[in-house]
Amino acid sequence: MSDESATEAPNPASADLDGLTPLAFVELVNREDAGIAAAVANAAPEIARAIERIAASLAAGGRLIYVGAGTSGRLGVLDAAEMPPTFGTPPGAVVGVIAGGSAALTRAVEGAEDSPEQGALDLQALAVSAADTVVGITASGTAPYVIGALEHAAAAGAGTIGFACNPGSPVAAMADIGITVATGPEVLAGSTRMKAGTATKMVLNMLSTGAMVRLGKTYGNLMVDLQATNRKLRARSLSIVARATGLGREAAAARLDEADGDVKVAIVCARLDVDPGTARRRLRDAGGRLRDALGESQP
Repeated sequence: MSDESATEAPNPASADLDGLTPLAFVELVNREDAGIAAAVANAAPEIARAIERIAASLAAGGRLIYVGAGTSGRLGVLDAAEMPPTFGTPPGAVVGVIAGGSAALTRAVEGAEDSPEQGALDLQALAVSAADTVVGITASGTAPYVIGALEHAAAAGAGTIGFACNPGSPVAAMADIGITVATGPEVLAGSTRMKAGTATKMVLNMLSTGAMVRLGKTYGNLMVDLQATNRKLRARSLSIVARATGLGREAAAARLDEADGDVKVAIVCARLDVDPGTARRRLRDAGGRLRDALGESQP
């Protein structure tokens, strides 16, 4: 085989791609995708270490900063954008940085990933410090923009995590924690928005959700720190309060109104029969951990 990376190499299984019927194409892609979860599982120890590192940064008032180019950068920005409504994180706690800036979210910015200097400058603009954890995301593991960003982060004392889909990549090697998910050649050669992109989304889901669980932003599997910013999320808030308290929907709605829409406060009020002020004090004393505020032991 040539020196090209696995994510760029042609896939023998799809050599006749342009001759396939739509059904055969779907079956082929599905077969190739079936191995992604197993590839992610192989990196489980490193992903778990990364979750601990990220949670520690956030608990100490630092930030989780994703940095990537192209599809990798877009997925990082997406994950960061979903943290405030899902987990009530404060603005700026989870940040997504993409080569080429916001314009690159909707169109390709050619050459943006080729500048390590710009990667460093973009993190310098964020005043990255030792309190932060920076996750460099690049399917190839070689994007100069990401390498420059991680070098700057390391020099600033920040924790660094490198994610790649090619074994032996520079990004994984240079980071404090290297996560490699070997997805192999793409069905469409070099199109890393496919298997590599799916693997990236799976790992980012684990990193951010795992860190938020560690920080006490869930109760069981309920997202008790969500921000109810639309009708669907308001309905979800009501369902969560009802499930966590055993109340009917009408009584749960009354508790939620009493708590000004704060799910955790409503649950503490209902479960301990206290007023919202007392509930907020209990939550503050428990560091925001609902189970501790309720005086419950871990299941």
